[in-house]
Amino acid sequence: MEIDKKKCVGCGNCHAVCTMGVIYLDEDGKSVVNQEECVECNTCHRVCRSEGYSPWFVRGIRKVLSLFRLNYLAEVDVCPTGAITLPQLEWPRSLRAVFSDPTTVHPGTGVMGRGTDEIKSNDVTGRLRSGDAGLVVEMGRPGTGAFFRDIEKVAMALARLKPHFEKENPVTQLMVNKETGKMKDEILNEKVLSAIIEIKTELERIPEFLQALEKVQREVDTVIGVGIASRCLANGSIPHVEWVKKSGYRLSANGKTNIGLGRPLFKEGNP
Repeated sequence: MEIDKKKCVGCGNCHAVCTMGVIYLDEDGKSVVNQEECVECNTCHRVCRSEGYSPWFVRGIRKVLSLFRLNYLAEVDVCPTGAITLPQLEWPRSLRAVFSDPTTVHPGTGVMGRGTDEIKSNDVTGRLRSGDAGLVVEMGRPGTGAFFRDIEKVAMALARLKPHFEKENPVTQLMVNKETGKMKDEILNEKVLSAIIEIKTELERIPEFLQALEKVQREVDTVIGVGIASRCLANGSIPHVEWVKKSGYRLSANGKTNIGLGRPLFKEGNP
């Protein structure tokens, strides 16, 4: 994202809505974006509608008001002069937008948001069969983000255990070697709001993968969230629960269960 300093009047409204907190006032009293930390989520551009005023008009009004010790504050969802400017993103910086802007479609998957179908869609995709465990490793959060150099470290740590990396996942598509988890060199310094590594393995191997994540998380400068999924048994129990407990972890209380209402397109035993 860019701020047109010829238009900016330093109202600061865009600072409050920045998901990463990387817009600030420069020495000249006008807003500037930390380009290294900006994840191109476009939130500031979407939220701060332009009032279309000329910069000289807004500055003039403020100067007159200041003579009377008065001040004018625009509404919080307004950029008075339309100074927030969408840049033309080139590769590899364009990756920032497709991973961070929920309105942008990933070119490799055709899915908006983080670009991957969620595990809860398994009734349609049939990715997980009986005995399988699906792990989603989400890296980054608003205010934190994640560089691909850290995403690569986690992917390579998991790759040593020989999982199946989901081929429809956008992070997988950026790997030059799925056997090692190595990413393309040109993307390593790109930062995104969040990204998901999606793998499949056997239920009994869950402890190995959680231990690997416990070790590598000390080497990355971001936060990691882990989701685990498996197909419910006929009695309604969830088979991965016992393996998570054996690993020394507890599952959060906000888990999701798909009870198969509607017309599932996948059924165990289908080719």
